[in-house]
Amino acid sequence: MPICTTCTHSIPYLYTVYESEYNLRLEQCPSCHEFVDPYVEHDSLTILLDLILLKRGVYRHLLYNRGAEPRKLTGGSKKADVRETTGTKQTSDGGPNGFRKEMDRWLLLFQLGTALILVDAFIRSSYLNADKVAETTRWTKQTVLSFLRIFLGTAAAETIAFHGGITLTCYLFMKLMDLLQSRIRPRSPSKSSIRQEFRLSMISFSLFYSSITKLFLLFLLTIWLPTSTQSVHHVQNPLPEWTKHISRNNSSFVAGALEILDDDKLDREWIVRNVLGGMSAGFGLRVILDIHPLFTTIIIVSGWVAKTAVATLLSGWVGGNERNGEAWLAYSIP
Repeated sequence: MPICTTCTHSIPYLYTVYESEYNLRLEQCPSCHEFVDPYVEHDSLTILLDLILLKRGVYRHLLYNRGAEPRKLTGGSKKADVRETTGTKQTSDGGPNGFRKEMDRWLLLFQLGTALILVDAFIRSSYLNADKVAETTRWTKQTVLSFLRIFLGTAAAETIAFHGGITLTCYLFMKLMDLLQSRIRPRSPSKSSIRQEFRLSMISFSLFYSSITKLFLLFLLTIWLPTSTQSVHHVQNPLPEWTKHISRNNSSFVAGALEILDDDKLDREWIVRNVLGGMSAGFGLRVILDIHPLFTTIIIVSGWVAKTAVATLLSGWVGGNERNGEAWLAYSIP
């Protein structure tokens, strides 16, 4: 059943369709009196931008309300139409239709994951092969084989291990929470709408959706690829001109803090991938689990542990040699 993107209250329908497909009216939530899901009328670009900005409403729209059937009112009496669509709604949650809907969800998850893994593999290949510039084209036989190893390593070593570790930890954590709640408060109210509509596939969906922010920033950083260590020259004044005024005022603490932002001392890619990526993944898990941020942090750390263990085993094969393997491993693990 769909939920309100503002207060997560369950509601039968998101909008009502009249005579024409484009003549619709958004439903109003009876709990918070806001529109149930305004993203029904938004285009794909707006949804993508809100995903990058980590807005909670777009996560609820994609995870809970995607593909929800509208209420149709065409010509006949309103009571008859509502009764007919309600019966269809109840039968669609189980049986062959429910199984087909769940299979479509996993197929969409596979397509989304493959596309994002390809983007991630391209970004990693750009950094690991930044010093290999071919005379005619960048994609030689060696770079293609290196990209395939990185793609398989990213898919097998990191994505599956990371998602598998988080999914297992979430499953055990939710079972433990339900057990403790039944023992401590046996007469507590029923589960929330988010917990009632929870599916295991939502964990991977939320992780993939939250990784779009990380991959978007990493893709922007590939425009300015890292310079090879052999061509790096010593820079006398690496900081901007406006920092000279701070040095003249003998503020050594502030000047030292600004020097941390220098390219030689700050690994922006590592910060975006691990710090920002971990925060966005924790945000996505909070949408579907509705728990304290401390518990989502523990879940993300468990996924990091699984990813690091498998990446360590495959670092030599993915890199092709010891030097590239260590570089890939340093880029992969937190």
